[in-house]
Amino acid sequence: MWLVPVVVSAGEPVPPGGSHNGEDVPQPIEFPHDVHVKKDGINCMYCHTYARRSKVAGIPPTSKCMGCHKQIATDKPRIQKLTEYWTKKQSPNWKKVHDVPDFVHFTHEKHLKKFVFDRDFPVENVKEVCAFCHGDVENMTVAKKVKPLNMGWCKSCHEANGGPGDCWKCHK
Repeated sequence: MWLVPVVVSAGEPVPPGGSHNGEDVPQPIEFPHDVHVKKDGINCMYCHTYARRSKVAGIPPTSKCMGCHKQIATDKPRIQKLTEYWTKKQSPNWKKVHDVPDFVHFTHEKHLKKFVFDRDFPVENVKEVCAFCHGDVENMTVAKKVKPLNMGWCKSCHEANGGPGDCWKCHK
């Protein structure tokens, strides 16, 4: 078994460096994260409700979007398109932007536990932790992959933050 030497951060978590200039993933509706997160101050975990308790963060059901958009910005073309999906009882076919290979075991829950809940990090600032892997989403119109999300990148974060070095913690 191969073990990674661990350098434990003495204080604040160290976000992994590196960037990825991937292709944009076209979405059925342009979802403005900048408006929802930055302007409206909506917490990432409000829409991605599974993040705190499962492997995946989840995509919100259309009903959650319509909870606000039956009333808000109904004149906007993208909201009208969303309403069309809702009326037809369909979900927009959102495309996955951040993905890891099937042989990688990643859980949002454990990462949020370590970087938010175990260190009493203010939950209202969780976007700072989400940005470790997802980039500066609050300034993106449509989510875009800006971090490599490859093994070397994940390994560097584990080394800097005292994450496990056991291969089987991340590989199936």
